[in-house]
Amino acid sequence: MTQHTVLGIDAGSVSLREADHLLHHLVDRLGLPAGTVGCTNLIRTGRPHTAISLALADPEAADPTWERLTALLTAPDQPPTGAALGSLQHGPSHLAHGAALATTEHTDRTAGRAVVYPGVEHLTGTVTVGEVLARSAITRIAVLGSPPGPDAAARIATRDHVRPEWRGGELTLTLVPAAGGLLAPFEVPNPTSCCSNHG
Repeated sequence: MTQHTVLGIDAGSVSLREADHLLHHLVDRLGLPAGTVGCTNLIRTGRPHTAISLALADPEAADPTWERLTALLTAPDQPPTGAALGSLQHGPSHLAHGAALATTEHTDRTAGRAVVYPGVEHLTGTVTVGEVLARSAITRIAVLGSPPGPDAAARIATRDHVRPEWRGGELTLTLVPAAGGLLAPFEVPNPTSCCSNHG
């Protein structure tokens, strides 16, 4: 059985919007369960672009998911796409390499912008810092330019677009001050939000 539970996929996406769309598409097509963490990962080698990585909640699902993924990627209408799982690689070498880089970042939890993660569905409208930490996989909240973390009662206007990043092993949400004494995620929904039904 494969011991690694993070898959990397690199279709050479040129924008976050494109990568977000691919990530949601693959989560749906592969039938990945709740608990999956899907990230976008910036690839700086060659032409800069964005790959994606998928951490599976169940290690036993890695091999069957890899088989479904590679079958999907070999479909006649599929553009060239690389994939990686541990030592396994699929597709054009430069894209498989990008997929492997994304897998390493996500496995080490050193980089990656989370789009799909446990609790994301609860982060809509206005929520408190305490609610974000209690209801989602986010484990750390930072306010840009403010060393101490915000109070648990501080309110966040999510704009229905919350994209934390892996930093030092923690899924970290960076906030900025917003109107009305609220906080808001540093990343704004447009132009990166891929489509309205994904949030």
